[in-house]
Amino acid sequence: MHIARNIKKYRQKAGMSQDKLSKLAGINLHTIAKIESGATPDPRVLTVKKIADELGCTIDELLMA
Repeated sequence: MHIARNIKKYRQKAGMSQDKLSKLAGINLHTIAKIESGATPDPRVLTVKKIADELGCTIDELLMA
């Protein structure tokens, strides 16, 4: 569940709402919410890559504890 916590942390650090992140990354808002809540514990790599790109971090940073 590190990815859920880390996405939320980086998103908040960027001052970004889930809605804004979803629009910038081209990912459905519901998908972002499910990932952050842990309801989707293993999101697709392409989804994580899009999120990382918009948050200005790497996939590794989102996956690390």
